[in-house]
Amino acid sequence: MQLLNFWESGTLRLGVKQAEGILDVAAALHSVPERAAEAVPATLRELLDGGEAALGRLREFVGNLPVQGEGAFYKEEDSLEFAPFVADPGKIICIGLNYRRHAEETGMPLPEYPILFSKFTNSLAGHGMEVPLPGTTQKVDYEAELGIVIGRTAKNVSEEEALDAVFGYFAANDLSARDLQTRTSQWLAGKSCDRFAPAGPYVVTKDEVENPGLLRIRSSVNGEVRQDSNTSDMIFNCQQIISYISGCMTLTPGDIILTGTPEGVVMGYPPEQQIYLQPGDEVTVEIEKLGSLTNRMIADKA
Repeated sequence: MQLLNFWESGTLRLGVKQAEGILDVAAALHSVPERAAEAVPATLRELLDGGEAALGRLREFVGNLPVQGEGAFYKEEDSLEFAPFVADPGKIICIGLNYRRHAEETGMPLPEYPILFSKFTNSLAGHGMEVPLPGTTQKVDYEAELGIVIGRTAKNVSEEEALDAVFGYFAANDLSARDLQTRTSQWLAGKSCDRFAPAGPYVVTKDEVENPGLLRIRSSVNGEVRQDSNTSDMIFNCQQIISYISGCMTLTPGDIILTGTPEGVVMGYPPEQQIYLQPGDEVTVEIEKLGSLTNRMIADKA
């Protein structure tokens, strides 16, 4: 399933991408008898907390919807105001220098262990949302990344069991203020600016992604391709990342992991060729099977 959150009259609503359009789950639930909708999750948080059983109930409900009245609960995707699909993650954990050719372009050695850093919920942004460029930085960079949403509690899981903890995958842009990032040995300042973690448009359930380690990943700025790689270039694959993190901290449903970016970021260019993001620039991240995420940069009005 391809799932998303969108705003409707100030309310966050769960959507399911279908051939007919985006199914408004809450509207559909109101259209059927009460018993037929019993225990069907109406929000993504309910879905995550309910685990596989809740996902199964949602699949069954969507599959059995009557054709009549469909216009009342299907939305045109282009008309939606997308929201972050996990509005309340307990953690946003990111992996640094996790693609071989990206490490090479930055002149840094391949890490022996996954490099962990964090973002916070203020950095989340949905597909189509504008991203303000802070006045405190002149070097905002794009980073196309494969994202993971955790679907069940995971503590000290093995690599063999790690993908069992996954709910789904998504496209993300780990925007980075390089001048703030490199002021100190800790990257946090350059990574956690407002809306610096666009993600979406959808979270795609893991059954639709056979192998997360074999997906084409690209980014473009104003239509010009900047990154074009494959998740097979990861130094640490998704299984290794989840297993390693779960040995450091307990992962819970809704936690988000950003798995690193391939080569082609501005920081990897020779200094004379580095042109960082400016107001008006439009950045698109595309990942095979997961869709395209687009956000426009604007000047910070604060």
